[in-house]
Amino acid sequence: MDGMAMARRGRGEGTIYKRADGRWEGRIELGYLDGKRVRKSVYGRTRREVQEKLARILANSQRGLPVFDERTTVGAFLAQWLDTVRNRVRPKTYRSYEQVVRVHLVPVLGTIPLTKLQPHHVHHLVASRLDRGLSPRTADYCRVVLRAALNDAIKWGLLARNVAALTDPPRQERRRSPVWDVEEARRFLAAVRGDRLEALYAGALALGLRQGEALGLTWEHVDLEHGLLRVTHQLQWIDGKPQLVEPKSISAVRVLRLPALLVEALRRHRTRQREERLAAGPAWRGNQWDLVFTTRIGTPLDPKYVRSLFRRACLRAGVRPIRFHDLRHTCATLLLAQDIPPRVVQELLGHSHITLTLDTYTRVLPRHLSAAAQWVDTILGDGHADDQPERPRADGSRQ
Repeated sequence: MDGMAMARRGRGEGTIYKRADGRWEGRIELGYLDGKRVRKSVYGRTRREVQEKLARILANSQRGLPVFDERTTVGAFLAQWLDTVRNRVRPKTYRSYEQVVRVHLVPVLGTIPLTKLQPHHVHHLVASRLDRGLSPRTADYCRVVLRAALNDAIKWGLLARNVAALTDPPRQERRRSPVWDVEEARRFLAAVRGDRLEALYAGALALGLRQGEALGLTWEHVDLEHGLLRVTHQLQWIDGKPQLVEPKSISAVRVLRLPALLVEALRRHRTRQREERLAAGPAWRGNQWDLVFTTRIGTPLDPKYVRSLFRRACLRAGVRPIRFHDLRHTCATLLLAQDIPPRVVQELLGHSHITLTLDTYTRVLPRHLSAAAQWVDTILGDGHADDQPERPRADGSRQ
């Protein structure tokens, strides 16, 4: 057969040939797609290797997974991968994946055969993104998305190793989010008292709520009589439309005890919202979720608009302007500074792991290390230590 010897075909394995160059080639038909017959070819040094590759292709096809061959490029693989991941992740996450694939991964790696992808290609990807002016964090996110895609390639039997996981992230300067001290936090809350979004700001500051969690609160999950609040969803704007989506992790779904200052702020807010509804009359558009925080006609709040209002509130209060999300950081920092156990702060914030809480807020803890060392000397020393050291107060003074 024109320099190509045909080997006997095993049941369900496709057609396997030994080529003139000594390699083996396998071909398999997978039916029709959009009226066209789908054929796939694979290559290997031995007949057994080719047979195993054809078996994986057939198994993936029967399971409804994407089918690839050795000529499949990274770009073609990523296009199929996005189709499979669309229904596995939240819409906002999918949009970020799609953007990274389209803007960064395909232009740099798209033409490389998937099976030929090497660690040096990933290094080049990250370096090229840094050269374009992307931050180290954003450049590394490109690597992270590629790593997630290649993990699926391994599950599908397309690759034996994840080359993105073999590369190191670029060096990043850890950014410390600015937070308010106790005086600034009190001054801000005093300045926004009576503001129509007072309870929103207070919720982020007192409970460490994420902006999406606060904007996604419904009255159904606010119990002012018993002082409880249940966080179950986040509000996200997807393709210009508001949607309530579930949190990324189960730990983000939590029941929180409301401090008295927030109970009162929410009571005032509920009264104000009812008055706005009466004033709007037929113009009140409401929403299907009965959101706690809305516009004056009952529609969901745009996060960008809220951040703009928050910046103005900072200026009115005469405090350092911070991001809305930094209210969450301020909450955690102030609590840890008051010796609230990190495990409690973890539960309040909805962190999935205690290490995330500690890694983020370790700057609050060093002031206790000196006192801890003194206590160890007192308890375990040779008995010559001075009088017992005083326990530190939250502000660093002694008691």
